Amino acid sequence: MDDATVELAHRMFDLARDGSSELTAYLEAGVPVEITDPKGDTLLILASYYGNDALVADLLARGADPNRTNDRGQTAIAAALFARSAESVTALLEAGADPHHGSPSAWATVEHFDLPDMREVLERHAPSGR
Repeated sequence: MDDATVELAHRMFDLARDGSSELTAYLEAGVPVEITDPKGDTLLILASYYGNDALVADLLARGADPNRTNDRGQTAIAAALFARSAESVTALLEAGADPHHGSPSAWATVEHFDLPDMREVLERHAPSGR
């Protein structure tokens, strides 16, 4: 990859972390929704981790895979739970995110970090969970 391409990719990841609507223009111009950073984080995983609910919904609407894992086995739903973003967790579950997928899974994340409010969100949307 040339320097300009690498710089553009870094910019996309920063926009996902920031929750910037500017990312939408890049996606519409052809930036792949499943682009990954060197750690395997997708735009969806980053947006979820930083609690950027509107961007999470937009990425899902554009076909982002709610079950894709990064190089450490982490998923967008576990990231959204860690960020305590009920809206993103709900959107991910509605898009087909599997709360048992990944390492740690969504269920393991709520238990490990003792997130009772997020456990309730999971139980409400994925009651067969445990």
